[in-house]
Amino acid sequence: MRARKWFQHRAVGRVNACVVALRSSPRWGGLVSRRFTVVTYTGRRSGRTFSTPVAYRRAADVVTIGVQFPDSKTWWRNFLGEGGPISLNLDGEDRAGHAVARRDPRGRVTVTVRLDK
Repeated sequence: MRARKWFQHRAVGRVNACVVALRSSPRWGGLVSRRFTVVTYTGRRSGRTFSTPVAYRRAADVVTIGVQFPDSKTWWRNFLGEGGPISLNLDGEDRAGHAVARRDPRGRVTVTVRLDK
């Protein structure tokens, strides 16, 4: 089981690195950036800063992030309850906002970010 978790962690790290590289690619960056962003946040317990690429949808100043396989991820838990500050790279610039995570009765998790003006 430990080897499986190590492999999953390593595979996710490589996929994330590929997404970040594609976002900055002159050829694919514009296309990839329309669907993927990099979120940066501070861990509520560790106080450390983390960044991770995520798929998103945007409507004006509201960004919606559907968390795939939420039980195997922890980043979104930083935004439960009242939520917290988050930064997203959108249109080539970092935008600050307030994120709130919600889990629906079917177990799906959505993080809603209201961007600062």
